[in-house]
Amino acid sequence: MLVDAIRAESYRLSKNRTALFWSLLFVPVVGLLISAATFIFAKANEAKLAGKLPPELGLNTAPLDMGAGLVASAAEFANPAVLMFVLIGAATVFAGDYRWETWRLTTARNRRPNLLLGKVVVVVGLTIAATVAVLIGDIASNLVKAVVFERALTFSLTGAQTADLAWLTLLGWGRIVQFVMLGLLAAVTTRSLLAALFVPLVVGVGQFFLPKLLASMGVSPDGWLTPLLTPGMAADLLKAVILGGAAAGDLPPQALAKGVLGLVSWTLAPLVGAIVWFQRQDLSKE
Repeated sequence: MLVDAIRAESYRLSKNRTALFWSLLFVPVVGLLISAATFIFAKANEAKLAGKLPPELGLNTAPLDMGAGLVASAAEFANPAVLMFVLIGAATVFAGDYRWETWRLTTARNRRPNLLLGKVVVVVGLTIAATVAVLIGDIASNLVKAVVFERALTFSLTGAQTADLAWLTLLGWGRIVQFVMLGLLAAVTTRSLLAALFVPLVVGVGQFFLPKLLASMGVSPDGWLTPLLTPGMAADLLKAVILGGAAAGDLPPQALAKGVLGLVSWTLAPLVGAIVWFQRQDLSKE
């Protein structure tokens, strides 16, 4: 049963404290430490740095709006550091049975789709936990900023800001899920933990250069092909649609449809491909 597979994978991941640390805690903790060190340095050299640093760093006496800070943090949830380190836990789950050659034992007790979907559900839960951890880390960073620069704290969220926060959080989480699905497909097709780690990273780097390559071939960046081939661009289109204003000033036609189709395609295609491949895979040759 699927529930049994989810329970088993959850238990195994809960015992892997190293993977949980790198996936959930490393980025928020290191980000908080770097932010705190930056704030303390800026405060200690306030006279020298006055007028030379961006106002969001904190060198002013205006109250710090935690609500606006939440929205700004949500817009950057799926940054490269978060994607890379969440992938560590995801790859461990996806490729663990290949690494330890335990598929022959588990496939005798449950159906293959259930076993693979159990891993997917657990990793999706991991991505949710990672999103929450990043949010908590950003809140802590703003609190440290307020203490160091002796700024009062306020909290205000308009209806529009609340909607932006919800949609940006959902988008950031969706982008993380899309990224780790590439790791799933790589793990199943190659039976390798290293491939599950590095293939998504290579794809991520490649998509940075792909729009320029397509443009040199005469493919318009405002068309359908570019966002369908680059999930990062699809996510950026959706972010601009959500934020509106100046961010949405140069959006191509049907930007919302292009962004949704690109991101969903890059999420479901690896998932379906992995399930189909796994169904036909000879697990006696692990």
